[in-house]
Amino acid sequence: MATRTDASLTKAGSDDPSGRRTLTAPPVNPLPASKRVLEPQERIAEVLFGLIMVLTLTGSLSVAQAGRDDVRTMIVGALGCNLAWGIIDGVLYVMSSFAERGKNLAMLWALRRAAPDQGTKLVAEALPPLVASVLEREELEWIRCRLLELPEPPASARLRVQDWLGASAVALLVFLCTFPVVIPFLVVQEAATAMRLSNAVAVSMLAITGVAYGRQVGRSSWGFGLLMVILGGLLVTLTITLGG
Repeated sequence: MATRTDASLTKAGSDDPSGRRTLTAPPVNPLPASKRVLEPQERIAEVLFGLIMVLTLTGSLSVAQAGRDDVRTMIVGALGCNLAWGIIDGVLYVMSSFAERGKNLAMLWALRRAAPDQGTKLVAEALPPLVASVLEREELEWIRCRLLELPEPPASARLRVQDWLGASAVALLVFLCTFPVVIPFLVVQEAATAMRLSNAVAVSMLAITGVAYGRQVGRSSWGFGLLMVILGGLLVTLTITLGG
């Protein structure tokens, strides 16, 4: 088992009498969960995806000739399509989580087999470039030593309950986005009026989620909101032009 190479790296956020920066060891927890079930930007992205999908499907209805049977078929199709895509997206989420955990596990095993200099390089490569660029070599070495002090990791990556919860949340978000957009078709008898109301609801939701997404990624929130409104408007215009 490796030990720390610098005894001064012991307490975080403090200075020893010589003025040297010191660090605190984090709690021991091999392969901890890297994130919440769904990060805010992931939830927003799933909502945007579901809205665009259902807006495309509702816009495919030809209001000039549509009867109640046609509207019912469209509603069932929209619900079924978003449910299917939600399940597919959930499966992709599980695959992505499994791949990320496997990558982290491979890094830990490579670190255990590597020489100190090579291990420090592996730590730097695993960190975000901006973070790695401001860390000194002794800090990277401290991180390497702390990783080596973790209990022995499992031989292979395994899925966790959190992965399945995330997949279920993804599928549910995509599916639930369908309802606000199809409700006008359930309460308004005239197909043309219902479609216009549905389009207005969808575009409004696109604007709200676009604003939220812009804030999450550190860009202009209103710019992203406008971008999503334009995207929704283009989809509506396209479907109406093609006979919607």
